Amino acid sequence: MYWVATRSAVVSFPRWRSLAHLLHSSPRRYSSFNPFPVFFGQFGKIYCFKDRKVLKGSAKVTKKLKALNVLDEKGLSNILWWKERMQACRKPSTIQLFKRLEYSNLLGLDVNLKNGSLKEGTLNWEILQFKSKFPREVLLCRVGDFYEAIGIDACILVEYAGLNPFGGLRSDSIPRAGCPVVNLQQTLDDLTRNGYSVCIVEEVQGPTQARSRKSRFISGHAHPGSPYVFGLAGVDHDLDFPEPMPVVGISRSARGYCINLVLETMKTYSSEDGLTEEALVTKLRTCRYHHLFLHTSLRHNSSALVTGENLVREACCGENVFLDIMNGLKAILSLSFCLRLKNSMALLMITFRNVTVSSENRPRPLTLGTATQIGAIPTEGIPCLLKMLLPPNYTGLPGLYVRDILLNPPAYEIASTIQATCKLMSNVTCSIPEFTCVSSAKLVKLLELREANHIEFCRIKNVVDEILHMNRNSELGEILELLMDPTWVATGLKIDCETLVSECEWTSVKISGMISLDGENDSKISSSSIVPSEFFEDMESAWKGRVKRIHIEEEFREAEVAAEALSLAHSTIW
Repeated sequence: MYWVATRSAVVSFPRWRSLAHLLHSSPRRYSSFNPFPVFFGQFGKIYCFKDRKVLKGSAKVTKKLKALNVLDEKGLSNILWWKERMQACRKPSTIQLFKRLEYSNLLGLDVNLKNGSLKEGTLNWEILQFKSKFPREVLLCRVGDFYEAIGIDACILVEYAGLNPFGGLRSDSIPRAGCPVVNLQQTLDDLTRNGYSVCIVEEVQGPTQARSRKSRFISGHAHPGSPYVFGLAGVDHDLDFPEPMPVVGISRSARGYCINLVLETMKTYSSEDGLTEEALVTKLRTCRYHHLFLHTSLRHNSSALVTGENLVREACCGENVFLDIMNGLKAILSLSFCLRLKNSMALLMITFRNVTVSSENRPRPLTLGTATQIGAIPTEGIPCLLKMLLPPNYTGLPGLYVRDILLNPPAYEIASTIQATCKLMSNVTCSIPEFTCVSSAKLVKLLELREANHIEFCRIKNVVDEILHMNRNSELGEILELLMDPTWVATGLKIDCETLVSECEWTSVKISGMISLDGENDSKISSSSIVPSEFFEDMESAWKGRVKRIHIEEEFREAEVAAEALSLAHSTIW
């Protein structure tokens, strides 16, 4: 046994040495910006058995190692990636859990612990096959009424989603955690807010043969750039999920720093150049990003970025990628596609829209020191400026808009327009609409997936009706026209007021003809003298009275026929 272990180490050493040289070498096209050394004692319990010849003559060892996942250099890289994130966990319960991990497979399972078997055909083995396809995503597997995670993924759930481990902190079992099916969206929100991507594995519903395992398939992915998964929107309740994070790319030229932002959900990108070092860092501090790509111009033109300590190096620390091509923005778009769509042919059909607004004739963005000292960026010991300027109930989108104006002042012409608009609004004698705030990313995602319910359509109608109300009022009409340019700067969409009003009228009419608005109801809940009315109320109230009957006449007839058949069956029995 001692001889086998010794020869295994000798045979594997050249591969470890090659990997260490690779991680230590100067960054190449897709190398890590902040490489870290690999030491033999640093990451315990990591196995890499690629040479099966060393196992000959020891059937016992061979049998034991069949349960272990054979790691190549790519698999080892993923293990180290998760190991680094485990070291960032701080909760006592999580620390106790990851002491039971064994980094011999992508799940981190110790096969010697209870429920740790990776034998072919087991649920753990099946989960490991899914994990190997998406090794850097948290895997949530549907098991009955729960979505479960094991090993490393269970530790992530406990640390960031506020879930308790299954079975408490028993030391004889592998880490396991999960959430009820109804809480899946909340768990996804917690994970994506903390920068993690999630792969959801669903089980096929329906009867199965005795002693046969249910079939499973990947039903969706959630990540910080697109935190919603198809199928979670309800028909009769509101749904909130975090704002998507952009993919960010940075380059440098003689004019200064350039920052590119790509927002996958909105299919948009923007670019801003001529930034100073402090202005760039301010933007990075206030923009939560999904991925950060660095152009090679940073490495070539700024020796301090590699050899010294400066603001950009501190802001960009972590797992970044150098792009060794001239068109940095095009590369960022391509890489953001590949990261999320996994080489799908669909990426060839998607076009991103440029929402860049010219940066000419505008003040420079606030420096990091100024932004922190006035409280525009949350800073310990300094009161938050936004809380002092805005009423307590002004949070979310209004607060973000005001903060962006403070940190990135608009062009002088746009600033004058905003001032004139505020003056007019403070002197009007009529009531001003509430200006319903709706997350554009949320609406785009739900409409794209055809999952927007009547609540979202009512919100859209409220917004367009408020615009139409302003257009019809002489006092508010002037304000509406002034708001067009500031809106263009905020959204990247430049249209004239006449076109906006025309499109709003069309949208309002279409929505009014589709859904039942307040006070409208052209459908009644089914009733029967035998079947309790509560039954029909539970079955039909979630969809009747939402969409006008003329659009779903066939569904209404089927429901009525089913209700009559149920009443007849009850009358026959009784």
